[in-house]
Amino acid sequence: MGFDAKAWLPTVPEDPGVYRMIGAEEDVLYVGKAKNLRRRVSSYFQRTPSSPRIGIMVAQVARVDITVVRSEAEALILENNLIKSLRPKYNILFRDDKSYPYIRISNDRFPRIGFFRGTVGRDARYFGPLPNVWAVRDTIQLVQRAFLLRTCENSVFANRSRPCLLHQIHRCSAPCVDLVSKEDYDEDVRLTALFLNGRHSEVIDKLSAQMNAAAEALAFEKAAQIRDQIRALSKVLHKQFADSARDEDLDIVVAIERDGAACVNHAMVRGGRHLGDHAHFPAAGQGSAADMLVAFLSQHYASGNAPKRIVVNVLPEDEVEAPLPGSTLALARNERERAWADMALKNAEIALRAKIDAGARASHRVAALVDVLQLDVAPERIECFDISHTMGEATVASCVVWAHGAMRNGEYRRYNIDGITPGDDYAAMRQVLTRRYEKVASGEGARPDLVLIDGGKGQLGIAVEVMAELGLDLPLVGVAKGEERKMGAEELIRPGVAAGLVLGPDHPALHLIAEIRDEAHRFAIAGHRAKRAKKRLTSTLEDIPGIGPARRKRLLTTFGGLAGVRNATVEDLCRVEGISRKLAEQIQRQLN
Repeated sequence: MGFDAKAWLPTVPEDPGVYRMIGAEEDVLYVGKAKNLRRRVSSYFQRTPSSPRIGIMVAQVARVDITVVRSEAEALILENNLIKSLRPKYNILFRDDKSYPYIRISNDRFPRIGFFRGTVGRDARYFGPLPNVWAVRDTIQLVQRAFLLRTCENSVFANRSRPCLLHQIHRCSAPCVDLVSKEDYDEDVRLTALFLNGRHSEVIDKLSAQMNAAAEALAFEKAAQIRDQIRALSKVLHKQFADSARDEDLDIVVAIERDGAACVNHAMVRGGRHLGDHAHFPAAGQGSAADMLVAFLSQHYASGNAPKRIVVNVLPEDEVEAPLPGSTLALARNERERAWADMALKNAEIALRAKIDAGARASHRVAALVDVLQLDVAPERIECFDISHTMGEATVASCVVWAHGAMRNGEYRRYNIDGITPGDDYAAMRQVLTRRYEKVASGEGARPDLVLIDGGKGQLGIAVEVMAELGLDLPLVGVAKGEERKMGAEELIRPGVAAGLVLGPDHPALHLIAEIRDEAHRFAIAGHRAKRAKKRLTSTLEDIPGIGPARRKRLLTTFGGLAGVRNATVEDLCRVEGISRKLAEQIQRQLN
């Protein structure tokens, strides 16, 4: 029996909230929010569905669950959380993109400006998010030229005894050695914050007033310094902000669909400055351009940071769908905004075409792989393993994942290998495969359709033994390096097949395998180097007998940090009070 919407709808309140469409198998079909629950949910059960997608979904509804909240803002946050946790079949889902960078100004006595990724906290002031790394680095360089804020880490800052190169090229005021007063530095930080908040004209006006006041007080050196700040700002602002004569904040969000694929492109304008754009692709579900636009805005701005004005290329079909309380969605209203919107659309077309071409190329490679390896099904998920160490030191294994046509960086894993004979690659491979696939054998974790082993018959033989021990039947292929490690000379080794397979450098299947194998190799080496460096750095002064807190402090102060101690000669170390020659030699051996 179908869902009796006519009898149920009168019981729905006219409050803001979230609704969940539930199917016959208790699966969540769709999650949505509404300013007025009754009005919004009623719109789904009209005689004529608003789209074929909605018609198909409504036909599967067995019941509708609702949650009433206090405001539209609460409904937006709850909807976003439920979409991410439940991943409903008919919602358009955009991946949670945590790669948006920020500019961070620390809360230190002399604050540091720097690049930041991740979840913002209350430990500092954050400006952003910005659309790309270029926008962050360009802005930080501009701030350095104009306000001379430090960018060095606290460990470096605390151990400086003389100004660094950045001070010499007029990119830092050298607060580390007290070449700038606390009051002057704080004023530079305050102006920087104003500038990063888009109040460019206000910053230049304040600097101009300071310059005039310094000139009147006959402090010509100070006036010249402020003049140089104004010139640095004005030069870059004139070059980069010419497309807007006003300080204004807005976002441009455009959605397009072509050949069964879709893209939402998000551009940012802060203080009249166009900061670039960022293309997003739906991870699940797809509807009209307006549907995708609403889904992106709801998910992207759920945690805030939405400007008051958002320029779009298509408006939601009805007012109920307006996704952001407090923000205005509008089409471009003047020539400048139309230029920005056209640029965002052009970039969206380019990004979508590149993704479509990459998808076609990936499909061609997969088809070739199925053919040469005689696989029963086309693999949707491929995992590849590699081992990296230096003479047995700091052994690390990598597992990289290729799925649905692309590398999945978020699913990569590194494994620290312990408890084996140093340099025993077979034991290392056994350990990593056991740790990875014992979870699959117990019903946890994603099951790959193909496993690549970077190595020859020995490593592949270990993989076969591990799979047999775990009771798993996974297709395995060893990728042995060819002569002189040339691309195209790789030999593919399969269990039970005596002869290796050499495809040649132009074969599309080898291109796919090589891409995955090279990524596993890169990821393993990066992990190994980091582990090796950490191990060597942790061999610090605390580990050396005879070095207590007092001697350690004297060494670090004398040489400006651990790196200086490590680079010091035995004679240099002996000059430090309390350090004998024998102890100096021991320090050098331990740290090097």
